[in-house]
Amino acid sequence: MIIFGTRRAVQQLAMVLLTCANCHRSAANAVLKLVTKFTLFFIPLFPVRTRYATQCTACGFQMTVDKVAAEQLTQLPPAGSGPPPQQFPQQQHPGAHG
Repeated sequence: MIIFGTRRAVQQLAMVLLTCANCHRSAANAVLKLVTKFTLFFIPLFPVRTRYATQCTACGFQMTVDKVAAEQLTQLPPAGSGPPPQQFPQQQHPGAHG
């Protein structure tokens, strides 16, 4: 008997201040890296999918972004420090809550 499947790991890359595309509030947004790995006997072996997303702390809305946009967002100052909130980059595509 062979037991296999997938497991998703979520890593927070940064917490930045953005204006949410859903609720239109200026709030802290987590920049996330979501990695799905193939598992064999519950041991994660290799990644099969990597995605990036932002998640609003005010409303919980999650939006997928590409790798370049995620890297740009991680270069912004952390939430709670200085400059006014940024708008979401134009190349992002809406994702589902989750």
